[in-house]
Amino acid sequence: MKRSVKVLDAAAEEAAEAAAWYERQREGLGIEFLKAVDAALDLLEGEIVPLTPLPGFAGKRGAKRLVLNRFPYSVIVREQASEFIVVAFAHQSRRPGYWRNRVRT
Repeated sequence: MKRSVKVLDAAAEEAAEAAAWYERQREGLGIEFLKAVDAALDLLEGEIVPLTPLPGFAGKRGAKRLVLNRFPYSVIVREQASEFIVVAFAHQSRRPGYWRNRVRT
C-alpha cells in the first residue's frame, strides 16, 4: 500500500518563509527552493528514496530525514505505517533539533 504525505502547518510555514528569504536574495531563487521541496515530497509519495534515520529520541519515534538538493535544508519526516508526516523543513545549521517536540504528536 502506498503511503500518503501530510505536511504539518508549522512545516509548511517554514518552507514558505525560507522561499521568501531566498526570493529576497535573488529573484526566482525562492521558486527554485519550492521546486526542490516539491521534488522531495514527490520522492516521499513515490517511496523512491530511502530516508536517513535520525539518532536519539526522534529516531526512536520514527523520524527520518531527506536532504534537499541544492539547498541546505532537510525534510524531517515521521514515518508511520500509512503515511509520512513532514514535521519540518529544517535548515541544516540553524537551531538544530528545534522540531523534536513535533515528533511526539
